[in-house]
Amino acid sequence: MAKYPLLIITGPTAVGKTELSLKIAEELQGEIISADSMQIYRYMDIGTAKASAEERKRVRHHMIDIINPDETYSVADYQQEADRLIREICARGSLPIMVGGTGLYIRAVIQGFLFPEMETNHQLRAELTEMARKYGNEYLHQKLAEIDPEHARKIHPNDLRRIIRAIEIFQETGHNMTYYLEKQKYTPPRYNTLKIGLIREREELYDRINKRVDLMIKKGLVEEVKNIIKAGFNMSATALQGLGYKEIIGYLKGDYPLEEAIRILKKNTRNYAKKQITWFNREKDLHWFNLTGKSDIKVYQEIMALISKWDRDL
Repeated sequence: MAKYPLLIITGPTAVGKTELSLKIAEELQGEIISADSMQIYRYMDIGTAKASAEERKRVRHHMIDIINPDETYSVADYQQEADRLIREICARGSLPIMVGGTGLYIRAVIQGFLFPEMETNHQLRAELTEMARKYGNEYLHQKLAEIDPEHARKIHPNDLRRIIRAIEIFQETGHNMTYYLEKQKYTPPRYNTLKIGLIREREELYDRINKRVDLMIKKGLVEEVKNIIKAGFNMSATALQGLGYKEIIGYLKGDYPLEEAIRILKKNTRNYAKKQITWFNREKDLHWFNLTGKSDIKVYQEIMALISKWDRDL
């Protein structure tokens, strides 16, 4: 059976994915599926650099504004919804284009997310929840770090649901989450995929990150965070521990002045971009396009030539 086509456009934060993907989507009659773990949250627009209302009029977007900041959304949820969208977009005669920098979301859709077959251990979950209540979230996070240090580094200590799930998987199966994520890499692709990666020289990328943060502040990021808190959403929720929000929350709590919050946010965003690049460098079949020193038109033409070749081979 023929596989559905899927175009991927990815790369580190602030590299320039949005504008390029809009042009490509317009040219190819495509629809964009956001592959960004923060853009799924409502009310969090400025800090997640969502496509603007005007941009969303140009091209139909999906997987943006689907849950509230205090709700949970797993990789499995994302994969299931993205699979449905890809089928529907293809049925409309359009091309699904996945755009974003959350590598785990992209990998889950392409390779499938391999979940261990196990029943929920409600007693263990209750015990772990009580342990966190009694000794603190950091205590439970440290427990996870002992059995799966790599996965623990990816999870915020306040993200209790994911910490408990990861410990439960290890207790029930004898293998940790890192084992399953590694296993996932070697499963055959589920779609006929072309993966395009955008990159810039480090100095230019970091400059773009710094300017983006300044623009976010100018657009009203502090007010956005205030409004989310005012609406009653839990500040320790996964969404509000995300990049761009935890730094501003620290300022609002009086931990440091706004200038320091901005400095920390810029530094944290640069570090996040480094991690993204490291992740994507491990991915197979990723066609890199360095945007430094090239005009937008030149890069666009090079990418369209590659897409045309891929399209002929479908």
